[in-house]
Amino acid sequence: MKFEKYNISPDLKRSIAALGFKRPTDIQYKAIPHILKGEDVLAIAQTGTGKTAAFAIPVLNMLHERRLRQRRSDGIKCLVMVPTRELAIQITEVFLELGRHLKVRSFCIFGGVEQEGQIDKLEKGIDLLVATPGRMFDLVSQGYLDLSRVEVLILDEADHMLDLGFLKDIQDVLRHLPKRRQTLFFSATIDEQIKKLAYSLVNKPIRIQISPQDPITKKVQHSVAFIEMDEKRFFLERLIKEHPADKILVFVRTKVRAERVLKAMQRVAIPALNIHGDKEQKERLQVLNQFKKGTVKLLIATDVSARGIDIPDVQYVINYDVPEQAENYVHRIGRTGRGTQSGYAVSFCSEAEKPLLKSIEQLIGKSITTLEIGKGDYQATVDFSADQRPDWKSLQEEMDAFEAVQRKKKKSKR
Repeated sequence: MKFEKYNISPDLKRSIAALGFKRPTDIQYKAIPHILKGEDVLAIAQTGTGKTAAFAIPVLNMLHERRLRQRRSDGIKCLVMVPTRELAIQITEVFLELGRHLKVRSFCIFGGVEQEGQIDKLEKGIDLLVATPGRMFDLVSQGYLDLSRVEVLILDEADHMLDLGFLKDIQDVLRHLPKRRQTLFFSATIDEQIKKLAYSLVNKPIRIQISPQDPITKKVQHSVAFIEMDEKRFFLERLIKEHPADKILVFVRTKVRAERVLKAMQRVAIPALNIHGDKEQKERLQVLNQFKKGTVKLLIATDVSARGIDIPDVQYVINYDVPEQAENYVHRIGRTGRGTQSGYAVSFCSEAEKPLLKSIEQLIGKSITTLEIGKGDYQATVDFSADQRPDWKSLQEEMDAFEAVQRKKKKSKR
């Protein structure tokens, strides 16, 4: 069934067509009709399946029809709770793109920036709010945010919200919402805690589960290269130079590693950016925007950003460090192979990381294909690198200096 056949606003269909969407994905096909009927939905869908549009399309249609009848806004009608600032921004962008021709005003609020601009926007009146818990409760407690007229509550990336300790926030928000409402609950994974939370929020929900037996998309080709830790930067340099036109997202374990890899790439004249928790929100947004536009094609990120990065046309995800938690592998590689596109996930695995690789293979239920690197080829990659500073003593001195600056910044903030 094509989107043009759906019983939704012609103006919404215009936006859908302009974005190049013709047929719904599995999650959209299964969720949209039930959401349009006003039913509660509990959806388990891995990243990259199109779940944002699965709730954005029907909710925008419902709010648009209401505005046509009512003309004047009488408060926020839909609240979308998300775990991170980046995700809040990107989900709002989807609502704005799909709602371009509709009479629905969408906005997002999050911490890390001054609240005055957000307050001004709220006071002018909006219909749909995307929010992170911290800033949302700040503005509620100050009297700037009224949630008493919310008709639709959406929880996106619910499992990640629990990982970040937002369980109490999710439970507390119910005190500010009407008891009669539609609740849409989306999560990439399901366990007893997620199930308990979900059924405490939804009422006789329609349960939808996409690809429950396979946590990773089939549109991504997975491979692993066995490379020693101190030599990974040489192989990253080679891969980037062999694919100069491709967007490449590199995941590392810590913010220090993110800085170290960035400096290694800069030494071999490869333009790169990085993103991690120590960067100011304004800088993080600038970095994501440059990567999204393709101004810079290499982005180095920590796991805190894995779910917050929704960038089109990422051809390669490189696990420069094998993730310590197997679930993070799923979230990392979900940044490529999104929608109808295919992608590649390459893991650089050292001897010490082999147990972590085994855990990942157990989670995904299959072995990851090994990229065989001959001894001669391996040594040539190291020998012919443009990096003339292979000694880690000088690199460690750079990192010590970086950490000293970060400690000084934190001290000045306190």
